[in-house]
Amino acid sequence: MHASTTSAETATTREAAAAGGIDLDLGRDRSHETDVCVIGSGIGGLCCAGLLARYGLKVTVCEAHYHAGGAAHAFEVQGYRFDSGPSFFAGLTGNIGKSPNPLKQVFDAIGEQVECATYDRWITYTPNGTFPVIADAEGYRQMILQQGGPEALQQWQALETIMAPLQQGASLFPAAAIRSDLGVILTAARFGPSLARTGLMAGTLTAPFSKVVDKVVTNKWLRQFIDLECFVLSGMTAKDTICAEMAFMFMERNSGRSTIDYPMGGSGAIIDALVRGIEKYGGRVLLRSHVDEIILEGGKAVGVRLRPKPGKRGVSGPEIIRARKAVVSNASVWDTQKLLNHRDDNWRREAQSTPQTGSFMHLHLGIDAGGLPKDLECHHLIVNSLEDVEAPQNVNIVSIPTVFDKSLAPPGKALVHAYTAGNEPYSLWRGLDRRSPEYLHLKEERSQCLWQALERVIPDIRQRVELNLAGTPLTHERFLNRHQGTYGPAISAANSSFPGPQTPIKGLYRCGDSSNPGIGVPAAAASGIICANTLVPVWSHFKLLDALNM
Repeated sequence: MHASTTSAETATTREAAAAGGIDLDLGRDRSHETDVCVIGSGIGGLCCAGLLARYGLKVTVCEAHYHAGGAAHAFEVQGYRFDSGPSFFAGLTGNIGKSPNPLKQVFDAIGEQVECATYDRWITYTPNGTFPVIADAEGYRQMILQQGGPEALQQWQALETIMAPLQQGASLFPAAAIRSDLGVILTAARFGPSLARTGLMAGTLTAPFSKVVDKVVTNKWLRQFIDLECFVLSGMTAKDTICAEMAFMFMERNSGRSTIDYPMGGSGAIIDALVRGIEKYGGRVLLRSHVDEIILEGGKAVGVRLRPKPGKRGVSGPEIIRARKAVVSNASVWDTQKLLNHRDDNWRREAQSTPQTGSFMHLHLGIDAGGLPKDLECHHLIVNSLEDVEAPQNVNIVSIPTVFDKSLAPPGKALVHAYTAGNEPYSLWRGLDRRSPEYLHLKEERSQCLWQALERVIPDIRQRVELNLAGTPLTHERFLNRHQGTYGPAISAANSSFPGPQTPIKGLYRCGDSSNPGIGVPAAAASGIICANTLVPVWSHFKLLDALNM
């Protein structure tokens, strides 16, 4: 093995500085006035800021990290350009206003696009065998027949029949048309009487997906596989996943085309496009600008106070960004509360009691590509047991994006990203010093599930490794300013719902995976859209929908 074992946090810090990602203008005062200040440059925050800039508002995004993108940021180490988080995308290509993907709708609105490689499958590994999962509807049916048998296929087709009107209803009212105030009545009216069908289905769309599944699915294998699909999407199984999220997946699968996209340049290409759109319309994205406090005056959010940069010279007093219209937090529900010097005990208790998913283990690897199979697929899902998909380290995901984009690695090399599916317990890591032998030992121990998963895909992976970066929940917590490194709120559709953009504090709004519609890239993008639309007049919203041919 030619392994250079380096912590992800150390490597990304070093490489960002070398690449110029750290702002060296330490004496510059960032204080200014804007219309809207967005805290955090995750996909939700960038989508919100992009639309607000498109609407003509002055927008400033404050990001604590030296890369924009939040959990979706990219970073480069020794010539390898890694995705830090999501690696699975759909619906990023096509004509303006035609994609159901909220992220693509934002791209259309801000006049940006990303080049994508399209493909139609990923490989699933279970104790009972390995098989491809085909993204289109007929291929998916054939997979279910081969793996679950005729009974499973019959029940799946019955589920498709129930879901057909739900996915049609969801498609009638695109995310770009949604807002979280009474103006939604007017934007809904734009889509005509046919939209009434969606209103009739609202109760089902906002209920747990299991309520639909339970009507027709009894086959054990099929129920387990549905739980797996839900878990990979939302971090929860069918009993807790909102039906609307699954309606989107059914809609994509039945679109009649290859429904999986990999952005050339990695997830960073998506972030770059969003930042370009913000800046094109006069917005600003400030990196290494950590928000220490949301400023309240008379009970209203009026701006933010930034943490001084290390070694900052020539600036006296606190740096303040004042927001004339609103402050939008793309931080999690727990981290937003930490920024408030405010005593709304009911809201604080509600935030602190919000259940959370687990965190992640990551391996970012640079490997020798010599002799790799020519038919190697990009995405692999390794499941140790279908009996309890939520068990820690049970579900592991492997992405090999150099299958599509060789520019992500040096010549003759390949890039591998392996990660656990959002269920690594933070309690194992709490209080550990990242430099301590205990931490390093635990990192090595908890990474073994990923190495074992990788060996299912590339048997000699350990001998090929030339760069090895391991990330833990503490890495997530540190670099994403993410409460306990969590994937996000575990709000069950069975007994609650994700909140909208409004908060109990006047002038303070929220977006991201702590707000409606929840976890996942499409959901986070939709949350940014909903928040931005809510902050502008309905007539401005109509003009945008006209431009999108909606």
